[in-house]
Amino acid sequence: MLIRPERHLPRTIDELLGPGLARRLDRLDVLSRKVFAGRLPGERRSKRRGESVEFDDYRDYSPGDDLRRIDWNVFARFDRFSVKLFRAEEDLGLHLLLDCSASMLAGGGDEPSKIVFAHRMAMALAYIGLVNQNRVSVSVFGHSGADPLRRLASLRGRVQTSRVARFLLESLADAEAGLGPGAVERGRGDFERAMRAFGLSRSGSGVVILLSDALIPDGLEAGLSYLVGGGGVDATLIQTLAPTEIAPERGVGAGLVGDLRLTDAETGRGVEVTMSAGVIRRYKQRLDAHVERVQRACNSRGIGHLLVPSDSDVGDLVLSQLRRRGIVG
Repeated sequence: MLIRPERHLPRTIDELLGPGLARRLDRLDVLSRKVFAGRLPGERRSKRRGESVEFDDYRDYSPGDDLRRIDWNVFARFDRFSVKLFRAEEDLGLHLLLDCSASMLAGGGDEPSKIVFAHRMAMALAYIGLVNQNRVSVSVFGHSGADPLRRLASLRGRVQTSRVARFLLESLADAEAGLGPGAVERGRGDFERAMRAFGLSRSGSGVVILLSDALIPDGLEAGLSYLVGGGGVDATLIQTLAPTEIAPERGVGAGLVGDLRLTDAETGRGVEVTMSAGVIRRYKQRLDAHVERVQRACNSRGIGHLLVPSDSDVGDLVLSQLRRRGIVG
């Protein structure tokens, strides 16, 4: 991977989520493939029957039912007691997790780095959740420090957009301060520990979006198990890779040619290679095998998986692929 400084990191909410994108997202809401029972009155329509203003169906009266729910018009017409049922509303939680480890710094310069793309995507999804009165929480992992997760507590409402933006901008600034190979090393099992911490701290049900390159040296499967542990979540991994990671031949113009010493951004280990068509072909085979491993790990745990390059347009991605997959709508 090539780690190069960004020409310009987002510094304000307008740069992280411009007004043009916000207007495009205003008509969307976060969706779930599963039905959850929320803890607070929310905007989420459920298949669960309960108390609401929206009529759903009838059922026969049973002793103990609330007499106020009897439909007397039905009794007058059919001489039987029927109780009105209403469609319940449920409160949906949106949990966003961002990978901020060293490998996420790949890109930059002429192509957006993975870490900037992930933060922009997180801001867009958080905005959709907040304007629809969903509970939104954000956690980042992979930074240096003893705590495997940095958390922004659950928030609700459009007015909280600025708080989410400040949290994400601070996370980007921290990543920039440690820019460079091996600056933020991901040790063995760090991903697993972060996902375990998330699973233990998560309260309530909802939608979980994990934004990561999934270049995880250890603990991928165990970490994903912790991510959905306990049930009650509809999880998706948005795996982002830099264009030169997907197609390394694009890196020839950036100096990825000839005899090179490549350093692993996560471990600091180096290897001597001579770039050639054969080396690139073997790299692509190993990358394809790794992506397939990630897909299998997600599928076996009921986690959605989407692979996107870091130079994708966030607005187009949300309005097209995420919409088609039922993540937003």
